[in-house]
Amino acid sequence: MGLSGVLHVEVEVKSPAEKFWVALGDGINLFPKAFPNDYKTIQVLAGDGNAPGSIRLITYGEGSPLVKISAERIEAVDLENKSMSYSIIGGEMLEYYKTFKGTITVIPKNGGSLLKWSGEFEKTAHEIDDPHVIKDFAVKNFKEIDEYLLKQTSA
Repeated sequence: MGLSGVLHVEVEVKSPAEKFWVALGDGINLFPKAFPNDYKTIQVLAGDGNAPGSIRLITYGEGSPLVKISAERIEAVDLENKSMSYSIIGGEMLEYYKTFKGTITVIPKNGGSLLKWSGEFEKTAHEIDDPHVIKDFAVKNFKEIDEYLLKQTSA
């Protein structure tokens, strides 16, 4: 097994793609409020927090299994295809991975959404595990966002 790799996961949710995409875009405000166990704070250090070049500092809650702080830079945003890419540029994750780039795409499917997440990584050493824990955290977040949005709709 080499030092570099890519993980992929797909998750189907009930929330419509447009609504889910808007929630992701409002993550700076929504995630710490709705999911305090996962996110303590999300601060925008540069840009508007969503546009390419924006830098966000995330302080994670007890629900985060691997890291407590990370800085990420938005690399690309495709509004039409509801896709965004980000790179980790600071925090404990860089102790394990020289590079980590994530991509999230929200695709309409049967009134709900198909969420595609991928993580490209390069480990700092062979004994470091592939970042399955990060993939699992993303899946957990997607399901929590869906539950939150469905509760808002029925409220």
